[in-house]
Amino acid sequence: MSDLLLTLNRISKTYGSVTVVDDVSIRINTGEVVGLVGENGAGKSTLMKILGGVVAPTAGSIDFDGEAHPRLTVAASNRAGIAFVHQELNLFDNLSVAANVFIGREPRKGGLLNLVDEAELVRRTAPLLAQLGADFSPDARVADLSLAERQLVEIAKALSVNARLLILDEPTSSLTATETERLLVTVDRLRSEGVSIILISHRLGEVERLADRVVVLRDGRLVAELVGTDIAAPTMIRHMIGRDLKALYVPPAAAPGNPILELVDIRTVGRPDRTVSLDVRRGEILGLAGLIGSGRTELARALFGLDPLLGGTIRINGEAVAIDSPRAAIAAGLYLVPEDRKLSGLILEFPIRDNIALPSLRRFARLWMVDEDAVDVEAVRQRDGLDIRAGSVRMPCGSLSGGNQQKVVLAKWLSMAPRVLIFDEPTRGVDVGAKSEIYHRMRDLADAGVGILMISSDMEEVIGVSDRVAVMHEGAIAGILGREELSEHAVLTRAVGREPVHSE
Repeated sequence: MSDLLLTLNRISKTYGSVTVVDDVSIRINTGEVVGLVGENGAGKSTLMKILGGVVAPTAGSIDFDGEAHPRLTVAASNRAGIAFVHQELNLFDNLSVAANVFIGREPRKGGLLNLVDEAELVRRTAPLLAQLGADFSPDARVADLSLAERQLVEIAKALSVNARLLILDEPTSSLTATETERLLVTVDRLRSEGVSIILISHRLGEVERLADRVVVLRDGRLVAELVGTDIAAPTMIRHMIGRDLKALYVPPAAAPGNPILELVDIRTVGRPDRTVSLDVRRGEILGLAGLIGSGRTELARALFGLDPLLGGTIRINGEAVAIDSPRAAIAAGLYLVPEDRKLSGLILEFPIRDNIALPSLRRFARLWMVDEDAVDVEAVRQRDGLDIRAGSVRMPCGSLSGGNQQKVVLAKWLSMAPRVLIFDEPTRGVDVGAKSEIYHRMRDLADAGVGILMISSDMEEVIGVSDRVAVMHEGAIAGILGREELSEHAVLTRAVGREPVHSE
């Protein structure tokens, strides 16, 4: 029997006069990892919905394990062994791991009450967890698991229906570096056991590491299929957006000026025994790097007044400011673009216009009533200025792509003339094209005199965007590197506590 498991034959999908997938053909072999990359709107989601039976193709056919299908239904896709692990996990926190894995398919004891057979649940779940290398038990409560462990539960659910093709959609977007490594090892293990995998990810380094082949979509069409040494981030990006990697990033600051933000001996609740001193100069982007637990996010939370500041001085434009709450931070002109935009940055059910106006409703008040027309005018101005892809500012934020959601978070602060902006993981879960737009907007803001402090775990981003990088280790600054000194080695040696320097 051939190793070929799946063939998508000349798949197209149109909605009215709009073509979202255009004559795409892809093959997947048994035990193969295929990376599927492209910007948001490239057609990846629609193609996977066709494969999952959620959407019917307008043209083309699907062959799975030698059987031809004009289209797949959801039931037929499940029966064939096609399983999805979505970016947004779908688990019940109050139930056990085993109950989540077999939800809706629980083994029963029979008899009059036909109760769930808990012992059988555990017995069936244990080998699935062992297959994944999980170190938690089937009867562990999901609420007690880390994000990475919950991701493994989702994969166990897929394997429990004898999945032969596993589709992983942005599986590491919310994971730490250590958790990501564990998941990548799991993917390697599944491949060795004959499971085929489609990996959808904006983290191209992970695609580069795992994929046997990479399929690149742009504007609904397959524009490249890469193998071997061609599977490299610069090559993928060039095909995805039609320009080279260096075009993603931003030119250095022309001539940084005096400090606009100064931190002197700052102490936070994360590491009360350590202090942080640094400055952000007018016209520059200062990157803040460090390993998970180094204190970067704790510093951002303290500066924005989310956590108490235990000591030290904050100066903006040379004047000391007292920040004990987000209200005080906003009054001082210091704003935070948070790490988790969905949890902390937006109200997803609210429209774009309301999210933009919320932090500054008093500006739109007329006799204690909100001037709806003024809100619309400002929202449209921000939408057009930031190129937020939305036909109407009354669209709910939850309907936007990750990149456009991030732009809405930025828009609400830009409408208030910030003095200092802290970006915490500014491009997490954002496609390559939107990343470039965000980077260039950050540079425009810095050039206009806004202080930019960028916290990032993405090493390419830190090196490609920052004018200087402050590296944190165990709650303190381990070194400050100029652009000419920046390299992955230089940042990491300081992040792990070796070769500390304090140069400017």
